Amino acid sequence: MADPKLVQRILDSYRQFGGINHLDGVNLPSRETMAEIIRDLLRLVFPGYYDRAALHSDQASFFVSQMLISIAERLRPEVQKSLDFHSLQPGDKNPTHIAQKAKDLTDAFLQHLPEIRRQLALDVEAAFNGDPAAISHEEIILAYPGLEAIAVQRMAHLLYLEGLALIPRMMTEWAHARTGIDIHPGAKIGSHFFIDHGTGVVIGETTVIGSHVKIYQGVSLGAKSFQKDSQGRVVKGTKRHPNVEDHVTIYANATILGGDTTLGTGSTVAASVFLTHSVPPDSLVFYEEEELKVVSKKKRSEDPLHLSDFEI
Repeated sequence: MADPKLVQRILDSYRQFGGINHLDGVNLPSRETMAEIIRDLLRLVFPGYYDRAALHSDQASFFVSQMLISIAERLRPEVQKSLDFHSLQPGDKNPTHIAQKAKDLTDAFLQHLPEIRRQLALDVEAAFNGDPAAISHEEIILAYPGLEAIAVQRMAHLLYLEGLALIPRMMTEWAHARTGIDIHPGAKIGSHFFIDHGTGVVIGETTVIGSHVKIYQGVSLGAKSFQKDSQGRVVKGTKRHPNVEDHVTIYANATILGGDTTLGTGSTVAASVFLTHSVPPDSLVFYEEEELKVVSKKKRSEDPLHLSDFEI
C-alpha cells in the first residue's frame, strides 16, 4: 500500500499547482492513440516501408480500405476530444454537433492523403537529387529523418488549417522526438523540400518556405522578438518567423530570425550565419573576418569567396 502521507502530499500539490492538472475537465486526446495513428498514416502514405512483411500489389486495395477504416475509427474520437476541449461558444458544446464536425473533419483529412503522397514524392525526389550520398529512393524513405519529419508535418498542417487544437502539435512533436527535427504544424512549406542530416532543425509556426528549398542540420527559422500587450503578455497569432523563397539553400547552424525577414529567391546562406534582416534574390550570405557579408551571386567579380565552394 502506498504511503498515505505521500499520497496526501501529492494531492495537496494538485491543489497548490493547479495549472498542470487536468482534473474534472473534458477528456483530452490520447498521446498513445495518436502515436499509433501517426504510424499507420505513415504506413498508408509509404506502403511497404513501415510494415514488417512485404506488401504485394494484389493486396493493396484491401490494405488501403482496412487502413482507412481503422484510422478513421480511431482518429475521429481524438478529433472529437480536441473539438470538445477547444469549444468556445455555448452552442459548440452540443455533443451531436461536435460528433458530426469531428466526422466531417476526419473524412476531409483522409481525402487529402493522395495529395500528401504527391507532395512527398517530390520531397523524396528533392532528397535524392540533393544528396550525393543517397543511393536510392528506398534509402531516403527508410533512413532519412528529414523525410519522416516533413511527412508528419504535411499531414499535421492540414489539421492545423482547420483550427484543430492539440492534435497537430502532438503529431509534429511525435516526429520531433523521433528525428530531432522540430517543425511547427503551422509552417507553410512548398514542394521539393529537403532537410539534410536534420538534427536540431527548428522551423517556427509562421515560417513560409517556397519550393526547392534545402536546409542542413541545426538551422533555426525563428522569431526575433515577441510582441506583448499592455499587461506584458505575449500576443498570439502574429507573424514572427521568416520567409524563405524558392531555390534557397541554408547551411548548417544558420539562424534566420524575424517575421519581416525574407531570404530572396536563389539565395545561399553559409554555415553559422546569424541573420535578422532580408536579403535580395541571388544573395550569398557569409562571414568574412567576423563581419557579415551579403554578396550578389551575379556579381562574381566582386565576390571575395570562390562561389564553387558552395552548392549553388
